[in-house]
Amino acid sequence: MEKSLNIKQMSYFIAVAEELHFGRAAERLNVAQPPLSRQIKQIEEELGALLFNRGRNAVTLTQAGERLYVRLQKILADLDDTKLEIRRLGQGAEGRLRIGFVGSSTYGLLPTIIKSFRANFPQVNLSLLPMNNAQLHRALIRREIDIAFARPALNDLEFTTRHLGKEDVVAAVPDTLETALNGVISGEEVAAQNAILYPEYPRPSFADFIIDNFERQGIQLTKRVFTMDLQTALSLVAIGEGVCIVPASVSSTRRIGIKFMKIGLELEQTALSLNHRLDERGVQVNKFVTIAQQVARKTI
Repeated sequence: MEKSLNIKQMSYFIAVAEELHFGRAAERLNVAQPPLSRQIKQIEEELGALLFNRGRNAVTLTQAGERLYVRLQKILADLDDTKLEIRRLGQGAEGRLRIGFVGSSTYGLLPTIIKSFRANFPQVNLSLLPMNNAQLHRALIRREIDIAFARPALNDLEFTTRHLGKEDVVAAVPDTLETALNGVISGEEVAAQNAILYPEYPRPSFADFIIDNFERQGIQLTKRVFTMDLQTALSLVAIGEGVCIVPASVSSTRRIGIKFMKIGLELEQTALSLNHRLDERGVQVNKFVTIAQQVARKTI
């Protein structure tokens, strides 16, 4: 049965091939010369080829030795690169991180968290996947994503939830809409318009958070228009189809045809959370969570 060269044999051969002197190669390897010579002889026997011309005054590589030297240099270089890559993966400096997020998070903390993580770990590849809460929950269960940014949270005994902060909700209204108070829209004025709610399904969702929030203040949103996501909802507002209640951070970006107004009610704030599986052991996930919490503390 043929044997493969082990790492020790490879390093012995490389040393002799580069020194072209068994004595110097032995010193370089910090071994005695006789064992080194025996190892080289064993390699030649296993490969069935003479690797060195052993003259009285000089040692030279044979053609087979030259070819083996070139191949082993590449193999050992690849091995060193692999060791470094595995070490960096273990340290969380490289690898892949799949992040799911609700659309409204892109107006608040998420961009700052992503920017900070990229600055610290530029070799980690990030996959950013927009989803609603139900999709985030399913993707985490199936291990299709590593981290989920949800509103307000994903409730599951298999998940760890880290709350990043709360913010007020505001009304996104057509810029042509006139209200009784400048910069403020009353609950009754909201209810008089179509309430553009998202997502349409699955439920309960952020839409139900808004409906329940108004009902606790005695306001019924009876004129309901459901859509699938925030961007579509805002597009409907821009063409005058109604009013949409959104996290206050959404108002940080100007949109043609829309103005953002405070709501004249004591409404509950909306929360943003970072969620991952309880059994998650990935170093990249832990480092991302640490940076996310640092950014959140600075922002609050």
